[in-house]
Amino acid sequence: MNVALTEILACPLCKGKLKYDNTNQRLICLVDALAYPVRNNIPVLIADEAQQLTLDEVKKWRS
Repeated sequence: MNVALTEILACPLCKGKLKYDNTNQRLICLVDALAYPVRNNIPVLIADEAQQLTLDEVKKWRS
């Protein structure tokens, strides 16, 4: 996925910044503790498609 694209994308729920998780191909919203999938280099910013992050994952991404 184009990393520059992450600068203009926002969480559809809180409108906050997203972080790109290259390892797991997903976009992370720390405010809502959600991970949005990236499929075929296309971000899927649909709340129903997002996965809840664990507390450990949120801590990892905040550090």
